[in-house]
Amino acid sequence: MSRSKHKSDDTHKIGHHRPGAATRLRNYFLTGLVITGPIGITLWLTWTFIKWVDGWVKPFVPKIYNPDTYLPFSVPGFGLIVAIFVLTIVGFLAANFLGRSLISFGENVVGRMPLVRNIYSGLKQIFETVLDERGSSFNKAALIEYPRKGLWAIVFISTETKGEVARRLADRAETMSVFLPTTPNPTSGFLLFVPKEEIVELDMSVEDAAKLVISAGLVSPKHPETLKDAIVDPQQLQRVAADKKT
Repeated sequence: MSRSKHKSDDTHKIGHHRPGAATRLRNYFLTGLVITGPIGITLWLTWTFIKWVDGWVKPFVPKIYNPDTYLPFSVPGFGLIVAIFVLTIVGFLAANFLGRSLISFGENVVGRMPLVRNIYSGLKQIFETVLDERGSSFNKAALIEYPRKGLWAIVFISTETKGEVARRLADRAETMSVFLPTTPNPTSGFLLFVPKEEIVELDMSVEDAAKLVISAGLVSPKHPETLKDAIVDPQQLQRVAADKKT
């Protein structure tokens, strides 16, 4: 009698912890959403970008070279291919002496236009900073106390403060120019000039920090265990030191 009672109690406990059909369906749905969501959004953004470039470039392509003239359907991505080809040719022509002379002449003409020169110089500086592979823009993620003491926010270190701002702050502190992104859109944010001693640099990459910002803290990158945090055998350290001496 007691054995059958214990058996029925165990069966009741197992059945009690087993998820119901509705819970399993919800878990399946959420798992499918996690898998297909990023793929679908990526494909949609890629397709939207291709269509946007095609809409800008295709009207300038002569009909004789446009495959849409001969085919009964539109060829997606043809405008993007043409744009990449044209930009490559422009870059090639600009690399020689004649191209540099034409660009210099054009910039001199634009430099005489009161409103246009400000827009052009600002956009040119932004593109050169973002696309310069040799630059060190946004190669470090860090933490600062913002918007008040005790609260911490992720920032991207841009460079050391330069120009008039650096001269004005020279007698107060040595500062760094940092970009404070907003959540969930890291492309908008605030430019801050922060003293170096108040910046806590992180080991994570800028990409991982951006994921952390976009996900509002839900996606946290794995932090590798450092040597000082790991539990190391003292005898092993002695053997390593002995091997180095030999």
